[in-house]
Amino acid sequence: MHQLIKLLARGTAVVGGLVLVGLIVLTTLSIIGRSLNKMLHSDRAEGLLGGFTQTLLDLGIGEVNGSYELLEAGVAFAIFSFFPVCQLYGGHATVDIFTSKLPSRVNRAIVAFWEVVLTATLILISWRLYEGMQRYIGNGETTLFLQFPVWWAYAASFAASTVTCIVALYCAVMRIGESLSGRVLLPTS
Repeated sequence: MHQLIKLLARGTAVVGGLVLVGLIVLTTLSIIGRSLNKMLHSDRAEGLLGGFTQTLLDLGIGEVNGSYELLEAGVAFAIFSFFPVCQLYGGHATVDIFTSKLPSRVNRAIVAFWEVVLTATLILISWRLYEGMQRYIGNGETTLFLQFPVWWAYAASFAASTVTCIVALYCAVMRIGESLSGRVLLPTS
C-alpha cells in the first residue's frame, strides 16, 4: 500500500511540475512578446526597421492572449499537485519550539492529532472545490479571452485534490499508528 501511495503522490507532483514548467515558458514568451510589441511600436524601431516593423506586428508579435487565464488555472492545479508529496513526507511548515523538549510519545500524539485535523481540512477544501466545479458546470461560465469553461480549471484542481485526500487519509492512519506503536511508519525524506 505504501508504494502505491508513494507512486500516486510523486506522480501527481511530477505532473504538477510539468504544468509549472509549461506556465513558466508561457509567461516568459508572453513577457518577451509584450516587450517586443512595445518596442516595435516605438518611433525608434520605425526609424531603424521601416516597414518591417509593421510586418512583424502583423505576424502577431505580442503577449500571449489568455496567458493570465492559463496561469491562474495552472498554478491552482500545481499547488494541489504538490500537496500529496508534501503530506507524505511531512513537508508542511511546523513550529516546534515548544514541543521539541517533550517526550517523543507526546510529540507523536501531537503530530497524529494535527495530521487528522489537516486531513479533515483538506477533505473540506476538496468538497468545496467539487461544489464550485458543479456550480460552474451548471452556469456555463467561460474565461474572458480564451473562452474555455471555468469548470475545467476546477476539475483539474479537484482531481489533484482527490489524490491529496487519499494521501492525507493514508498519512493520518499511519500517524495514528505511529503514535500508538511508537514505530516510524511514514518516510521522513
